[in-house]
This record gives sequence, C-alpha cells and structure tokens, in this order.
Amino acid sequence: MSEENAPLSPRVLKDSEFKFYQSFFYQRIGLNLPDHKKQLVAGRLGKRLVQLGLPSFQAHYDLIAGKQDGGELQIAIDLITTNETSFFREKDHFEYLEREILPGYGEKHTVKVWCGASSTGEEPYTLAMVLQHTLGSGRWSLVATDINSEVLATARRGLYPMARAQGIPASFLKSFCLKGQGEYEGQFLIERGLRAFVDFRQVNLMSIPPDLKGFDIVFLRNVLIYFDVPTKERLLAEIWEKMNPGAWLVLSHSESITGLRVPAFRTVQPSVYRKKGET
Repeated sequence: MSEENAPLSPRVLKDSEFKFYQSFFYQRIGLNLPDHKKQLVAGRLGKRLVQLGLPSFQAHYDLIAGKQDGGELQIAIDLITTNETSFFREKDHFEYLEREILPGYGEKHTVKVWCGASSTGEEPYTLAMVLQHTLGSGRWSLVATDINSEVLATARRGLYPMARAQGIPASFLKSFCLKGQGEYEGQFLIERGLRAFVDFRQVNLMSIPPDLKGFDIVFLRNVLIYFDVPTKERLLAEIWEKMNPGAWLVLSHSESITGLRVPAFRTVQPSVYRKKGET
C-alpha cells in the first residue's frame, strides 16, 4: 500500500483543542461541555475528521469557525448534540396534561403548545396524540423545535422501528399510527393527518425567533441540563416572555428552576410550573 493511500491514523484531541470547542459551542448554541465530555467530543467528531481528511482537531475547529465552513458547522452541531428520547417518556407529565391542564381551557380557545426539544419527534408526536385525543381538531397548535437538522428530518418523516412503539397506549397506536408493510415491515408511521398538525422548525434556543410567542404550554424537558446557570437563567427569562399569563412550563424530572434567578413562576408540582398572572 502506498503512503498516499494509507489509512489515516486516529486523531488525538488535545486539551487546548478541546478548550476551543468548549468556548465555541458555548458561544454559538449555549452548550456547556464540562471537562469530562472531552472523550465524547473526540469520539463524535473524530470520525468526521477522517472523512474530511483533516490532520487534526485544530484543522476541524478552524473549518467550522471560519466564514466558509461549507455546512460543516451544522454537521458538527448535529454530531455533538445528544438526542435520547422515547414516546411517552416520563408519562405522568402527559397524564397531568390530559387530566389537569387541558380541561382548563374553554372550547373557544386554541391551545398553543411549544415543544422545545423535538429530537427525532417522539415527544412532539406524543404531545400531538394527547392534544388531538383530548381537544380534537382545530383546538390546538404545536410547534416543535430543535437545533439538530438530522433529527428534525427524522421527525418530519415520522417513521420508526416497531420497538419504539412500546410506550404508546394501544388505543393511540390504533388511532394515530400505521403498521408498515412490505419494505416497511417492522416499522410504523405516524398518521399523515397528525404529522400535518406538527410544525417542526430548526431553532437555536440562544436566538429564538420573534414569531415564537403566545404559548399556553411549553415542554422544555431535558434541555436545561446541557446549560450552565447563566444560560439557564437567560433562556428561562426569554421563554417567560414567550408565554401567555397563566401558561404552563414542564421540565424533566431531573430539572428544576429552584435557586435560579428567573421571572415569576409558581411551582405547581415538581417539574411543573405556571407563569404568574391571570389566565
């Protein structure tokens, strides 16, 4: 084998290079990468360096930080951001939504919902199932956002391995999902009508578009855990502005606003909050 065609050796992520990434991703998307995430970054970005034929992580950093990155910045963001999710994850939140939150809105009110961490679509489609089952067509709208373009593409398609359906109630599976046949054997598809109700958008939470506003319910689960305290406070303050008086904020069970300097939220129960003010 000639030297020219020899396989490239694995790259080593130096501490100095990792510090560049830490600062860069924090400034661009608010992502806090503590020191123990160094190997995760090396693993996720290392394969891309080999694909591009880059000699070092420094060369990759220079590429994504430059003005002519050719889309590499978005690829890097897609590789770095974590997207673990499932249908009806922490299902008590959806039970509370159906039992306590949604009945409080009158028939003439269109309930406006924002899912701030779409990932591959399991959470927003879970929300859509509950909203459609409880309220029916025409009484709700749902925006689902994520910074990762690859997971949004999967979400828009709405096609999943059958194993992912385990958490979906049988009645919802029958009403809102189609069993794959032929080349789609072993998969299921979210029903076209329900998919059409979900507005998937690519959004950086560090620069939320001004038209995202007037929400009655915000699901922001498993997002704050990736940010440091100042970024959490800044994000929650901006989201507070996007919510109607009396609107609901739902975090994951591993998250809390306790101890954070944030606008006026009232704790309803652990991980469930309400913006103070008349509904």
